Amino acid sequence: MTTDPTTLHVGGAAPYDVVIGHGVADRLVGLLGAGGRPQRVALILPDTLAALAAPVRASLEAEFEVTELVVPDGESAKTAATAAACWASLGEAGFTRSDAVVTFGGGATTDLGGFVAATWLRGVRVVHVPTTLLAMVDAAVGGKTGINTDAGKNLVGSFHEPAGVLCDLTLLATLPRADLIAGMGEVVKCGFIADPRILELVEGHETDELLDTDGPALRELVERSVQVKVDVVVADLKETAGTSGDVHPGREALNYGHTMGHAIERAEAYRMRHGEAVAIGSVFVAELARAAGVLSDATADRHVSAFGRVGLPTGYSGADFDTLRAAMAVDKKSRGNQLRFVVLHEVGTPRVLAGPDDAWLRAAYDTMVARAQATA
Repeated sequence: MTTDPTTLHVGGAAPYDVVIGHGVADRLVGLLGAGGRPQRVALILPDTLAALAAPVRASLEAEFEVTELVVPDGESAKTAATAAACWASLGEAGFTRSDAVVTFGGGATTDLGGFVAATWLRGVRVVHVPTTLLAMVDAAVGGKTGINTDAGKNLVGSFHEPAGVLCDLTLLATLPRADLIAGMGEVVKCGFIADPRILELVEGHETDELLDTDGPALRELVERSVQVKVDVVVADLKETAGTSGDVHPGREALNYGHTMGHAIERAEAYRMRHGEAVAIGSVFVAELARAAGVLSDATADRHVSAFGRVGLPTGYSGADFDTLRAAMAVDKKSRGNQLRFVVLHEVGTPRVLAGPDDAWLRAAYDTMVARAQATA
């Protein structure tokens, strides 16, 4: 096991570092001090992680005045009511613009805590300490924050880059196996959109090796996935790059598989793990690209094998076509009444497919349902 931490630097207008390694909690205070030392720190964490957060809490309390904000676990925390409760607590504690927020938890806690930091006094520093594989490779890096509404997932939010991200791989040992597997959904996605080496690692190792939290394979997958996101975000922080046709879609590439994935999550009332939905959505969009004639059979089939190899679902039959299509229509990538999907032309070559033919959508949907039924 490599013991020295890896530091990935995120450039741009508000640069910061992502520290990855085992037992790196001692780096937290240093990340908070970048840009001026705060007096007060708010620690936002779900109620289920109170014991796990003890070392982080202790290190913060030794240096700062700490206000602990306990929120619900999972997607149920990402509401306007929870955000408002956090704002009220910050107000009562007298938080100023020179103070800071630390999030400790999975992707939902990261999204919520980032949104609270982005909106309090129009933005205070935030450092993310992700505790899940999904949060390490996705939510914690890139500055996207958000909460959910009845209309859909993450439709209210803000871009607010963190002051630092601390990926302590030791925390992954506490995760249920199902959550580790779900996190691989975003990892494999990064392989398809940008880094074929990720796919080679997945295809060249047994599942137990890939999920060994002390092993070299998982660490390399985390580092490579974070680097993919860093590279994309630095080039296009606010999704203003390519729109369609033959240009790279910029940050929208990170939403590969998410249009259908978010629709499935909504249909499942957010009870399905995000990484599972992303895996299904990625396989769906590969079938859509196959139907549109822009993706080879071999690469479309590789989606099924790569996601399936790590134990992720590749089919879904829990909602009808019209329900899912309606949910996709309110996806953030849609423009007016036109559906837009990130598709691949080949591995590492994402493009936007705007206004796909309904026949292609139905063909991809039918394949998705048939695959689910075949494995039921």
